Amino acid sequence: MQTNDPALKSFIPTPPESHFPIQNLPFGVFSTAANPAPRVGVAIGDQVLDLAELSEAGLLTVGSDVFRQASLNPFIALGRQTWRSTRASISQLLQHDNLQLRDNQALRTKALVAQDQVTLHLPLEIPGYTDFYSSKEHATNVGSMFRDPANALLPNWLHIPIGYNGRASSVVVSGTPVQRPNGQLKLPDAEAPIFGACRKLDFELETGFIIGQPNALGEPIDIADAEQHIFGMVLLNDWSARDLQQWEYVPLGPFNSKSFATSISPWVVTMEALEPFRVASPVQQPEPLPYLRQSGNNGYDIALEVSLKTSDAAPAQTICRTNFKAMYWTMTQQLAHHTVSGCNTRIGDLMGSGTISGSTPDSYGSLLELTWNGKNPVTLADGSQRSFIQDGDQVEMTGWCQGDGYRVGFGSVSGKILPARSK
Repeated sequence: MQTNDPALKSFIPTPPESHFPIQNLPFGVFSTAANPAPRVGVAIGDQVLDLAELSEAGLLTVGSDVFRQASLNPFIALGRQTWRSTRASISQLLQHDNLQLRDNQALRTKALVAQDQVTLHLPLEIPGYTDFYSSKEHATNVGSMFRDPANALLPNWLHIPIGYNGRASSVVVSGTPVQRPNGQLKLPDAEAPIFGACRKLDFELETGFIIGQPNALGEPIDIADAEQHIFGMVLLNDWSARDLQQWEYVPLGPFNSKSFATSISPWVVTMEALEPFRVASPVQQPEPLPYLRQSGNNGYDIALEVSLKTSDAAPAQTICRTNFKAMYWTMTQQLAHHTVSGCNTRIGDLMGSGTISGSTPDSYGSLLELTWNGKNPVTLADGSQRSFIQDGDQVEMTGWCQGDGYRVGFGSVSGKILPARSK
């Protein structure tokens, strides 16, 4: 039986709306109050399975030292066959009719911890971070807003997966507060810029994929092999200071407007878990150059939502619903293009999708689009309005693939905005 078979059942209760059934088994890094040392675990239902404890008990072939680490990188470095075999072993141990773990109460007490009792950490050491710009709807919206609606896409957009190198040092795990950035901004009627706190702080609804198999400098990754280099996916919020960005991005692109924080979800969902949810990606016209051409289903049906919470007392309100399957440029195309020059990648490198927007106004993946650069503020249930994010606001993103009676989900990525530092 395959690890993503819908018929699989675990002895750990997982209701249909759970993001973490036995078909998922995402990897992450956690600690507890009783044992504050970060280590590798797998999410199952509302529990975390401690892989170091399973290894110590002789139930996994990978040594426990690999799992007693503060990142997934040492495990990922063991290679694709080890990822798959370890996941298969974990799946076997968690099945409802397997007695090894189910009926070993002493081991269950050590190896299973309630998720609400753990601290989740940044799951990876991230050597490099690249952010793409791969949603045709998003690029069209931004081009219409700031350039010519009749020629919203720049001439290169339909030929190249546009991207830029971001700042890996400021990638943070979900739940980390985000401080409003300071920087240069130029007001519409001013002749010169001023220094101050960002006034147009925004989120960007994205996913990210993780490099699991690196390539050497000077050796491009062929698009036919690109999938073999991807370990898994996370949710990603690439926070954006729109007013800083508008002033600085010409001619070299965003800098301070993006480098202050990028949030990712703590659980890395493997590509094996996502395999049943492959779909056709949008038709590409004109046909890409040969090194970017691919066949088969290369998109993924991942439902995505964004909610905004204005205070601790206020309920969160969903302000965006969209789907990853609308993305024009695929992950394999992004990776093939990233390395075609000979650029090398490293284990743990993070590649952001770019803002994911759909074709309807409620499916736009940023406040820039949802409010059309502030012209049409979003009205919340309490009557307040938002053109951009205010101090104290919390943004949360979630995503999942819907199976027959089960979900393969990512959990969530959230962040609360703190005031800017005083000058």
